[in-house]
Amino acid sequence: MTLKKLLLTMGAFMALSTQVNAQTARVQVIHNCPDAAADSVDVYLNGGLLLDNFAFRTATPFIDAPADTGAIRIGIAPKNSTSEADTIYSVTTTLNSANTYILVAEGIVSSTGYTPAPAFGLNVYNMGQEAAATLGNTDVLVVHGSTDAPTVDVQSASSTIVDDLTYGQFAPGYLNLPTADYILDVTDASGATSVRSYSAPLQTLNLHDEAIVVLASGFLNSSNNSYGPSFGLYVALATGGALIPLPPVNSARVQVIHNCADAAAATVDVYLNGTLLLDDFAFRTATPFINAPADTGTVRIGVAPANSMSEADTIYSVTTTLNSANRYIIIAEGIVSSTGYSPAPAFGLNVYATAQEEATSYSNTDVLVVHGATDAPTVDVRAGTTVLVDDISYGTINANYLNLPNADYVIDVTDATGTTTVESYSAPLQSLNLTGAAITVLASGFLDPAMNSNGPAFGLWAALPAGGNLVMLPVATSVKEITFNKNSVKVSPNPAYNTLNIDGANANTTYSISDIMGKELMTGSGNSVDVSNIAAGMYILRTSNGNNISIGKFTKQ
Repeated sequence: MTLKKLLLTMGAFMALSTQVNAQTARVQVIHNCPDAAADSVDVYLNGGLLLDNFAFRTATPFIDAPADTGAIRIGIAPKNSTSEADTIYSVTTTLNSANTYILVAEGIVSSTGYTPAPAFGLNVYNMGQEAAATLGNTDVLVVHGSTDAPTVDVQSASSTIVDDLTYGQFAPGYLNLPTADYILDVTDASGATSVRSYSAPLQTLNLHDEAIVVLASGFLNSSNNSYGPSFGLYVALATGGALIPLPPVNSARVQVIHNCADAAAATVDVYLNGTLLLDDFAFRTATPFINAPADTGTVRIGVAPANSMSEADTIYSVTTTLNSANRYIIIAEGIVSSTGYSPAPAFGLNVYATAQEEATSYSNTDVLVVHGATDAPTVDVRAGTTVLVDDISYGTINANYLNLPNADYVIDVTDATGTTTVESYSAPLQSLNLTGAAITVLASGFLDPAMNSNGPAFGLWAALPAGGNLVMLPVATSVKEITFNKNSVKVSPNPAYNTLNIDGANANTTYSISDIMGKELMTGSGNSVDVSNIAAGMYILRTSNGNNISIGKFTKQ
């Protein structure tokens, strides 16, 4: 620093500190402008040099600045400037002593060499914090300061913690996070496509009780931006100094499905490397596909009862490795309890390492079949006379996805010989609008609930790539070894408005109407049905006349 600059800087701070009864606001300044022309800048406050040679990706500590005194003038000049007259950007603003400010320098100074090139400026947040609001937390303010990055979400595990943040925006408020080590996924606005994944080791960095700012910084496409600094997430501490990079992590796409029917594990907590990944994860629910750390050696997965306090409460733990080239489906299944279930295979995680998030052909629905019913025998799965899955037993995941043309099916679960039907189900892939999707269909629950603590009954349930509650495949019939009419029952009109006529039915024909989730809405007999009181949508109609069963679908308008 030159003697002149040293004197100017000392003069600026002395002017601030010697104002009699002056009101001040707390202010932190963060340099997040990646333009090489502004790699270091000088900052002036009311004509006095406030920051000399202030470098990209550094922050000041919180300092006192004059407040409640009318307008103040902030100027940004190139490094080695001689006075405020050299400024390339100037703004006049007011500060309120009741507020705490974070000022982020961002944007592009140069007229060429950067695409896109939003103008350089100071982004102001007036509700800053110097410490966490709650002891034991780390409060995190997120800023999108990457000029060529799209609108993004930030996800942790399966939860979106920042939604639809665009360049130049601060998140609406601080995230109040328990101090732990996290994996953060930056995705596009849909949440479906990952931009980058990062480790956020808040606990390892000893950030208990701290308030920090996490900034998206640099360029996704460096070659379009004068080969400037690459995209990353960086942390500004309240004490200032060089921003701390969050380390990028290779990740594998993982979906977790809870298919353990034991009442003792109806809801569980899942830990990843000691950090809570899934809180109160319920039976027959699935996460969406999420990013998990890969290519890092072993990872530790622990399952604990709901409302657990830490990984120390786990009832099951496994150490495994994840490869970023793979997609995984991890299924919780088996029995936790020592009594009340027969048979009682041990609880565990069943891992499938070649999962799909979409069908290999857009016109298909690809289906992965999993046998997860502890008391069900080895079975076949058939569509008419076609064997879709042969001799699948408990704990087995079919080797490959079934590549099925998108349509509505009736499928039969039979014993291994194919001669005895266990149950028949409607698989309305078309009605569920699953064209182009890859789904997992699980045998779930108990064939004999009475022998298994009156637990959930056997059924087929589908997990979608987007996660959420599993979708029940409707039972096509509860009568064993009947003859199915594989041609769908014919109805008119279709779509129906008030009355639905069943072709070929008579007074002895019984019917039931279910929604596509399998919930039975109506039953009756005859050849005409009043449907005026059901909502518009797609429905499944089942008719029975003796041992002849017909199943079809219709639309209500």
